[in-house]
Formats: sequence, C-alpha cells, structure tokens
Amino acid sequence: MNELRILIVDDEAPARARLRDLLADIAAEAPNRVVAEAADGVEALERLKETEADVALVDIRMPRMDGIELVQHIVRMPHPPAVVFATAYDQYAVRAFELSAIDYLLKPMRAARLADALRKAARTPSGTGATREALRRLAPSGRRHLHCVERGRVLLVPVADVLYFKADQKYVTARTSAREFLLEESLAHLEQEFGDAFLRIHRNCIVARSAVAGFAREHGGTDEGSETHWTLMLRGVAERLPVSRRQWPQVKALLEA
Repeated sequence: MNELRILIVDDEAPARARLRDLLADIAAEAPNRVVAEAADGVEALERLKETEADVALVDIRMPRMDGIELVQHIVRMPHPPAVVFATAYDQYAVRAFELSAIDYLLKPMRAARLADALRKAARTPSGTGATREALRRLAPSGRRHLHCVERGRVLLVPVADVLYFKADQKYVTARTSAREFLLEESLAHLEQEFGDAFLRIHRNCIVARSAVAGFAREHGGTDEGSETHWTLMLRGVAERLPVSRRQWPQVKALLEA
C-alpha cells in the first residue's frame, strides 16, 4: 500500500489532534501523511485547491458547510480524494454503511478500524458513479451551496439565491440579485441536479421558477434573428432573458400551470 496523503476535516481541534495521533499509530501498517487540515467544508475546499489529497477524513456535522455537502462538491473535482465519513451519530453511520459506497468511522475511533477504512478508501475513489448515487440518497435535494474561487478565496453561492444559470464556453454564470459568480460547472449537470427548481428557457440558460415575474413580447436582438420573440421578466433584476422558440411552448405551459 502506497503512502496516502490525508486531509482531515473536523470543526473540533481536539478531534483533529486525536485523528492525527491515530494516523501516526497506524503508519506502519497503513502508510499515510497528513497534508492538510480544515475546520469546515468551506476551508476544506480551499485546502483542496492548494494541496492534493488521496483520502479525506470528513466529519459530518460542521458549521457553514457540513460533511455531506462537502463531499457533493468533492466528487465533482477532476481528481477527487476518496472519502471516509467520521461521525458520532449512528443514523448517519448506518445509512452510509447500508449504501456501502462510502465508508464511515463512528466516534470514538479505533486504530484498527481506521486502518481498514484507509485500505478501503484507497480502493474506492470518491469520483465513482456508486458514490454519486450514494450521495443522492443521503441528500436527495442536492447541494445547498455552489462555490467559486475569487482571488484565492472560496465563495459560497446559496442555490436559493440564484435567479438563473447561463453557460458561456467552459464557465457558467450564476446570477443573484446582488451580482454574478463564475462557476466551473456544467449547465447540463446543474439542470440535472436542480431541475425541479429551475426551468430551461434556452440552450444556454436555466431560470429559477420562483424568480419569474412574467413574460413579454419583444422585437429583434436574439441569436435566432430579428423577429418577435418572448422574454422572461425576473424578480430582483431589470434584465430580461430571451426564450428560444424551441423552449417557448414548454415554458408557457409551465408558467400558465
């Protein structure tokens, strides 16, 4: 077994220290090296922008961003670490165990159990389809936040605040009433994850259903020509979004319903 680079994510400093000691105790049978620590999910995302890790040992209950939502972000990374949940709460442990795609450690941890978890994590990278399905069952409503990186800092974007997502080449813009955020996300994947709350109005745009204030006819100014087209009016911004001819019948039916 090659040496594993470990990221520890726990909001309690004594718990992180205890985990470091256990990892040192099992280094002979499960070679490992702690490369970073974080006190919550947001800090963990920042550490993973700076440092590569093979395994993330993730507490579940944390402020700002909990462990389950953190892993929903991790599995979308190009080279995600494998994930082992750490929890003091049986209900999370039992569900993770039943899914069998994500391992868990029940606090207080035992050294032998930690070594077993590391060996399993080394064989089961978190980017697998099985892990994505497990996360969908653990958190069926999807992520509560998206994240973007600005000037080396991770910013959280609450999904509930997003008025629309618009694709532009390899980036997606998330628009809130306050500002725009550039996300390294796929519009197709965002629609798949949040399709119940968002409505496709164009091949490059999905809109929050709750943000729609109305619709109106306009003339010209679209990539489909200069003829009359429909636009959506949104709450909180003056901007109007064009609806493609292909999407208009579906958009109209949903709005009228």
